[in-house]
Amino acid sequence: MSGGPGRVGIVLVSHSAAVAGAVADLARGLAGGGGLAPVAAAGGTPDGGLGTSSELITAAARAVDEGAGVALLVDLGSAVLTVKALLAEGDELPAGARLVDAPFVEGAVAALVTASAGGDLDAVAVAASEAYGYRKV
Repeated sequence: MSGGPGRVGIVLVSHSAAVAGAVADLARGLAGGGGLAPVAAAGGTPDGGLGTSSELITAAARAVDEGAGVALLVDLGSAVLTVKALLAEGDELPAGARLVDAPFVEGAVAALVTASAGGDLDAVAVAASEAYGYRKV
């Protein structure tokens, strides 16, 4: 891939820094060894409280941006609203940033596996969204 864009970056947005970090660690562990696509947690507020922070989300998105797009997965309602507001502003997030409708944990794993295998943003979004179909019983 020299000269072209890198892999799709993944940002995990949670109301809790601990949850976002743990899901990122789980996804990394389940996605395999080396060569993983970049993934960052953006959880909680800057002071360590519960909530969402546009500043933390923006910083995480910029940190994982390799030019191939950034998939943002979120946990609960106001995280969705925060990401939608950032996308509407148009200049806060990297070009190609996209909110992905997916279950948080299963979607994070599927997104990271697909991005690490070189999937484009559409493939990453589809893989993460398809995690809604994972049946447990």
